[in-house]
Amino acid sequence: MAPLADLYQLSMAYGHWRARRHRAPAAAELFFRRGPFGGSFALGAGLAEALRCLRAFRFSNADVAYLRSVLPSTTEDAFFEYLSTLDASEVTVAAVPEGSVVFPRVPFLQVKGPLLVVQLLETMLLCLVNYASLVATNAARFRFLAGPDVKLIEMGLRRAQGPDGALSASKYSYIGGFDSTSNVLAGKLYDIPVRGTIAHSFIMSFTSLEEVQPREVLPQGGGEPVDLLALAVSWLQRVCELLQTPPERANQGELAAFVSYAVTFPGNFQGLLDTYCVRRSGLPNFCAVALALQQLGYRAIGVRLDSGDLAKQSKEIRGVLRACGAHFQVPWFESIPIAVSNDISEQSLEEFSREGSEIDVIGIGTNLVTCPLQPSLGCVYKLVEVNGSPCLKLTEDEEKMTIPGTKMIYRLSDAAGHPFMDLMALEEEPSPRAGQELVVRVLGQLGETSKVVPTTVESLHRTYFRDGQVCEPLPSLTEVRTHAQVSLSLLNPAHRRLHDPQPYPVRPLWHHQSTPRSPPQHWWPERGSTSAWRWGCTSPWGSLFTLAPM
Repeated sequence: MAPLADLYQLSMAYGHWRARRHRAPAAAELFFRRGPFGGSFALGAGLAEALRCLRAFRFSNADVAYLRSVLPSTTEDAFFEYLSTLDASEVTVAAVPEGSVVFPRVPFLQVKGPLLVVQLLETMLLCLVNYASLVATNAARFRFLAGPDVKLIEMGLRRAQGPDGALSASKYSYIGGFDSTSNVLAGKLYDIPVRGTIAHSFIMSFTSLEEVQPREVLPQGGGEPVDLLALAVSWLQRVCELLQTPPERANQGELAAFVSYAVTFPGNFQGLLDTYCVRRSGLPNFCAVALALQQLGYRAIGVRLDSGDLAKQSKEIRGVLRACGAHFQVPWFESIPIAVSNDISEQSLEEFSREGSEIDVIGIGTNLVTCPLQPSLGCVYKLVEVNGSPCLKLTEDEEKMTIPGTKMIYRLSDAAGHPFMDLMALEEEPSPRAGQELVVRVLGQLGETSKVVPTTVESLHRTYFRDGQVCEPLPSLTEVRTHAQVSLSLLNPAHRRLHDPQPYPVRPLWHHQSTPRSPPQHWWPERGSTSAWRWGCTSPWGSLFTLAPM
């Protein structure tokens, strides 16, 4: 598989090779700086795809020939020969399990290997993780707003940024909490439940009852075929009498479409109500066909709305279904699921909650797959160590400063199981333990301290790739989805809030010891200083942690 890379990575690779630094051991971390959509967290996704591409990482003869045409003519032939030998056999990747909640500045991936290869992997890994994590997080936000009981269908195939974007959206929105997709190919490839019925075009294609062929349905319990159209027409009279609406106002083409669909799928009949008029046509026609099917032993599976005031109409429809169920003594009729679509956004779901609704199923497309509130997660991939020495990016933009050194990440949780802090420690440092008291010191305010005692301490990263192979069993997509929902459920409500959440603290670990005479490898410059050093992996973004003396 040809590496997915930007040209400047090949230019840098040649620079490293020319300087004979290409095999220097290096480490890089992939993380994001701010919580997406104004929230405090993201769902880490894309790991399985990243590992698949790592296994296939190599330059073919055709790749090398193309690179010869785009790199300067002065590039040495030996460099291209070297590229043809490259693979990821010396790369090690540790990661947070896919579907885990990840917070700003916590590395989702940690990559170690020869400097040249580690650098070449940057764009590929960012490409595979950025959108996957963004759309999974977007889906999780929709799930939070919809609540646990409403069914969510991803239906953004026609709105997505090309077929690759559509497939990724289907896959990663499922991880984020959606129940199904309209995308048939995604269902085939990823074993995601697929849902869908009819569109307005099907209904509009019928104009009269004479177009219904065939018309007969076998009763569920057996017996002779029954003319479903005739039965539905008789039921329409009774329904319109109950609803006090003239039967002639019900559109005949719409009734023909409903009957034709019901004859084809008697056990999976769903009515799309708003092609013409919901109250005077769509709803009476649906009830007539559904009651005719009921008489033959079948149950309609739902109705759908695609326009208008969805919350208000859902309540009106529920009232009609209840009235029909009570009047015609069909108890299940009142609980027929009501589905809605029509450019659903976070704001739409907030309005449904505020106004109250009878909506059971929501189809979401554009505002899920295109992530219009934030088109990119903004993940970055930064070197943190080369040849055993920490790498630091110092910049005027404080947010873009990096935290040097290869790290261990620990998640601290309270007695309720809610994570309340993530700690960074250098690999050689002893890890914090459950029940251990940690003293928090805020940089710039060293006189102020607070103490935390975690009930549980979890090491976040696992090694997934070593010696050119995936070395940790990968869960199925359904298992990743389950893990994601458990991870989300454990969030403290203050951190889970979609608007103005409480910032989640991510802090370095600082062990209590005396300052050495010279800066050690794991130094950090004090804010505004290039000569004063703090012992430990401290940072200008948060607190220092000290293990309290025993």
